[in-house]
Amino acid sequence: MSRQTGRGTETKKVSAELFTLTYGALVAQLIKDYESDEEVNKQLDKMGYNIGVRLIEDFLARSSVGRCHDFRETADVIAKVGFKMFLGITPTVANWSPAGDEFSLVLDNNPLKEFVELPDGHQNLNYSNLLSGVLRGALEMVQMEVDVTFLQDALKGDNTTEIRLKFIRRLEDALPAGEE
Repeated sequence: MSRQTGRGTETKKVSAELFTLTYGALVAQLIKDYESDEEVNKQLDKMGYNIGVRLIEDFLARSSVGRCHDFRETADVIAKVGFKMFLGITPTVANWSPAGDEFSLVLDNNPLKEFVELPDGHQNLNYSNLLSGVLRGALEMVQMEVDVTFLQDALKGDNTTEIRLKFIRRLEDALPAGEE
């Protein structure tokens, strides 16, 4: 059995910082390339979706998590395993709807917002919208259609970042886009 040293943690911190700086450069380029915040938001969601579609395989292989039996279990796995594995944080699962088909992920610390201030004139920019797409794409690959929106954003002056997930339907026997 090997002993974990501080070096692995240090490498992860450097990688996380490099990712956040690279992400910031990507968002800045999208702002230059597109006319409106809404279009930038769409592009970030689309990129995130494509990442989520591919990331789920790595997640399933590395986490040894089996099929979730309900949406509550899915919420816990997303928060306690997925976010921890890929972003090093554990959001709080909160604000369940009475029907149990909606919940929020509350991020006290959003690693994507490090070193960031929204540029003037971009109040409608959802800077972390990549996360919405990642969640949608990954969940679609495990046969769950969800709607993902930001309710609060620390970059816009809120105390926390809150991402809302709403279960739409189970995609039985659905094939991923482009496969027949």
